[in-house]
Amino acid sequence: MLIHNYGMFWLEANVFWGRPKREGSLLGYCENDKKSGNIDFREQSGIYALYANYELIYAGQVGGKDQKLFDRLKQHRKDLAGRWNMFSWFGTRKVLEDKSLKAEKIAAHPSHKMVLDHLEAVLIAVAEPRLNRQGGKWGEGVDQYLQIRDVRLGCEMEALVKEMHADMKTFINQKLPRKTASA
Repeated sequence: MLIHNYGMFWLEANVFWGRPKREGSLLGYCENDKKSGNIDFREQSGIYALYANYELIYAGQVGGKDQKLFDRLKQHRKDLAGRWNMFSWFGTRKVLEDKSLKAEKIAAHPSHKMVLDHLEAVLIAVAEPRLNRQGGKWGEGVDQYLQIRDVRLGCEMEALVKEMHADMKTFINQKLPRKTASA
């Protein structure tokens, strides 16, 4: 297996990038196993793509002990600042039972057909060509992970506005006298 897991169109704004003495994280959960809990993909190896509002603007790779997904994305927040707001990633390290990532292998020997299927699947996922109606052929054992907004970021603006609107409606309904049918 070349690719073991992936995340599509994760929002840069939903990532806690860290602060002094507080490490950041890339949190997700398995689409096929919601009970799997949160997984941190900060140490993932593989390939990634950056998007500006779904337009592909950059593709790269990460791997080896010196470069991991989180660090590379954080670097792009500086060198490509303001030019991307989403990313997709395709990981070569399996998620283990304890929610950690399996150690990198020096060499993997998947079949030629599997390598081609995975490369095609990555290209289709990243570029979304309009004439490719079927998705990529990942095969069994490849899981998609959905992003989790890091709680250290607080509430999203949309959620705050909805909550304020509901509170305002409740307040108005409690304070204003109700009109009667005879009035």
